[in-house]
Amino acid sequence: MRKVALVLVALCIGINLTAQNTASQAKTLLDEVSSKMGAYKNMSIGFTSTLVNEEAGITNDPPIRGTISLAGEKYNLHYLGNNFIFDGSKLVVINEEEKEVTITNGDLEEEDGFIYPSKLLTFYKDGYNYAMGTIKNNNGRKVQYVDLTPIDSNSDIVKVQLGIDAKTKHIYKLIQVGSNGAVTTFTITKFKSNQPISKNLFSFDKSKYEKLGYLID
Repeated sequence: MRKVALVLVALCIGINLTAQNTASQAKTLLDEVSSKMGAYKNMSIGFTSTLVNEEAGITNDPPIRGTISLAGEKYNLHYLGNNFIFDGSKLVVINEEEKEVTITNGDLEEEDGFIYPSKLLTFYKDGYNYAMGTIKNNNGRKVQYVDLTPIDSNSDIVKVQLGIDAKTKHIYKLIQVGSNGAVTTFTITKFKSNQPISKNLFSFDKSKYEKLGYLID
């Protein structure tokens, strides 16, 4: 019995050390990706997103397309029929269909566990446990996945898988599983860095939209 107990203890220690090692590797990789992509003066990214919830019978097809330009904390995001402009302190949301503009202090807040594209480089830094996931081949592209599990057991997010291009160390894909069974996938389709951009890209021209008859809140 004593030998069996010793074997079980050794196995538990081995499993614990393996878990700590894979968590450390995952954190190191994520920090490397964040550091590399965060060092660019700016980034222009094209992406697609899909939402599948089999229980609710929801599948968006074709995928929704979007674009985002980032420079430091500032960004200009076109997504879900809205234009989000964040200048580092204020967020402007322009709804062209409804001809409405909403201006608020601060950045986008996570709603119902939804990770916005503007948070791809930073969302993982707080509130998650990490583990190295599988390596997949996507049309010749080697993608290393990192599995992230929320520390908060009451989180609306059950699991996140972040796919990283093993060669470029750029984020390629994010797969998010919600507690409601919904699976949201972001796939980066275009990526450019350090491009010439307009100085007005992250600013809002209020007079322009007033002339167009937009309701500005």
